[in-house]
Amino acid sequence: MEIGGIWTLSPSIAIVSSLVFFVLLWILTYALDFLRAFESSARMDGSAVFLEDPTSLKKVPCPSIFDPPQKYISLIIPAYNEELRLPGAVDETLSYLQQRAVVDRSFSYEVVIIDDGSTDGTAKVAFDRVKKFSVDNVRVIRLGANYGKGAAIRKGMLHSRGELLLMLDADGATKITDLEKLEFQIKEFVKKELTRKSSISSETITNIGDIPVAAFGSRAHLEKHALATRKWYRNLLMKGFHLCVILVAGSRVKDTQCGFKMFTRSAARRLFINVRLKRWCFDVDLIYLCKRMNIPIFELSVNWTEIPGSKIRITSIMYMLLG
Repeated sequence: MEIGGIWTLSPSIAIVSSLVFFVLLWILTYALDFLRAFESSARMDGSAVFLEDPTSLKKVPCPSIFDPPQKYISLIIPAYNEELRLPGAVDETLSYLQQRAVVDRSFSYEVVIIDDGSTDGTAKVAFDRVKKFSVDNVRVIRLGANYGKGAAIRKGMLHSRGELLLMLDADGATKITDLEKLEFQIKEFVKKELTRKSSISSETITNIGDIPVAAFGSRAHLEKHALATRKWYRNLLMKGFHLCVILVAGSRVKDTQCGFKMFTRSAARRLFINVRLKRWCFDVDLIYLCKRMNIPIFELSVNWTEIPGSKIRITSIMYMLLG
């Protein structure tokens, strides 16, 4: 349509054009991110990984995902310039974990904070919690540069001690008690699998972490409200992104980007030694790998609140393309 010599697009054409643009942009981002991963993964993975104990001032070698589990659950929190949002989220998480440990003496846990090259006071916030709760319960891994959320979570997963491993965001947007929903679903699946396996094999499996399965938190039930309150470009990004997910990994997961995901130890081991995408596309990489490796995924609704301070912006996409 031409108005006063200026061409304008109808709303439907504009939306379709925008979606096509973001699909192409996402595909290009995925390809470039995948190629860049091979350039720096050797450098990142090849270096020795140590935990820093601020009390003794000694470096403690990190455990490996290939080691036997030493804790019931590990909570992995990636943090990049999160000095303002991290304290509340970590304190609420630790309070919940401590309460569970008091009620159930067999319940053991660790919180692993990965400082993804922060330039603010994130490291100080994290180490203050190590001093308060001990290096056995709170651990900090510092990356030498900002590799991205996916890379930070991957590092934390590969050096955690839990039978169950939960990734969660540093903003505390998801209610921490909702981990019980994911935990219950995994336990139910493992129970059925153990019954099935015992009837066809003499193999003995004793740990919940030995059965590969994943449970993802979902905000799909909040979509209508989110569309009404979220900024227009975030809605556009999510619509285009979801279309890409359907094309690449299938449509069985409605909310790929919720940062609240739980894995058994065997699932985490298989997935995170293979995941290569480092930034916001890594969730799709995980779903794709689950599909290829036949690792079951359960999606469960969680209580979620949008916390100010999101780092997903138009410029962050361009950074991925050019960085």
